[in-house]
Amino acid sequence: MDKPWIAIIGLGEDGLPGLSDASRAALAQAEIIFGGPRHLDLAAAGAKGRAWPMPFSVAPVLACKGQNVAIIASGDPFWFGAGSSLTAHLARDEWQAFPAPSTFQLAAAHLGWRMEDTTCHGLHAAPFARLRPVLTKGHRAICLVRDGNAPQALAKWLTDQGFTAHLTVLEALGGPNQRIRETTAATFALTEIKAPVAVAIEITAGQGLSRASGLDDALFAHDGQITKRPVRALTLSALAPRAGEVLWDIGAGSGSISVEWCLAGGRALAFELRPDRAINIRANALNFGVDHRLTCIEGTASETLTAHPIPDAVFIGGGGNAALYDQLWQILPEGTRIVANGVTLETESLLAGQHAQRGGTLLRIELAAAAPIGRMRGWDATRPVVQLSAIR
Repeated sequence: MDKPWIAIIGLGEDGLPGLSDASRAALAQAEIIFGGPRHLDLAAAGAKGRAWPMPFSVAPVLACKGQNVAIIASGDPFWFGAGSSLTAHLARDEWQAFPAPSTFQLAAAHLGWRMEDTTCHGLHAAPFARLRPVLTKGHRAICLVRDGNAPQALAKWLTDQGFTAHLTVLEALGGPNQRIRETTAATFALTEIKAPVAVAIEITAGQGLSRASGLDDALFAHDGQITKRPVRALTLSALAPRAGEVLWDIGAGSGSISVEWCLAGGRALAFELRPDRAINIRANALNFGVDHRLTCIEGTASETLTAHPIPDAVFIGGGGNAALYDQLWQILPEGTRIVANGVTLETESLLAGQHAQRGGTLLRIELAAAAPIGRMRGWDATRPVVQLSAIR
């Protein structure tokens, strides 16, 4: 074909009258129109209309190559929409896009909020815990939610997390059925809420998660096998997480290193031999809102490493052995950051040998905390930790 065969069109609640001339022309030229039932009705697709399959798939669209096809999505199709799911399978000259204002933009315009200072979240099929990394006093967020019951559930979740929040519930923004109501999380009593619906949140009181490494140990589910807060902070500093990078956490224990890596914007694969600890890892990932970034893999790490994406950094917290280090040096690309902690004499000897063989930095961490001694106080020393940091 000498022109794009797919038109990706953003549609508002005002339907056809709200479309640009170019969007209406692309829709009129389409032989087949894909969209949700509500979108197809708003666009008066008629016999051309085809509803998305459930579960969602772009395969029916791709099967129509050679015909003029239109895709209808809410607002901006590339902001929590179907646009990028489709274009990932297409060459750039196969599609053209006609975005419309998103619900986020319409909500911010109504509230007078700066978009650059507001976080936007698609919670149609995601847990409310996805908000946890960003919520703190004074924070503003706009959330797209699943249905009319979701705003009340979100209000309860915020209250259970210890936040006081002002909420604005925005239904069918931009259309003739638009309705906007205000309440608080603690006093939420709105009824007859109808989708499509968004909730704007302004946190007025409550502490969120610290953005520094080394969160309180009590925030994690664990059986005692956890990299303690001060050592975790030093370990994450050595691992140097960056957004989009991948971590292999070998011998993950509670998964605390993986969780904080993901909170910094990366993705983590947590390898854990014990099923009971794997349960804690998954619970921590869900509780901190990083379950979409953290994958727990049960079993012997050395037997499964090569089946997973190559990491940017590796943390070895579960002892390890010389064979594991040899394997890592064989399969990892140059420049991979490797950090290992040890508390036993045997692991200390292993890390000293690896340092002599491969270089890097060998650090001995000795910490003590004040503790009562009768009516007085003294230093209660923890077990020393030896840390190897190296670059493959």
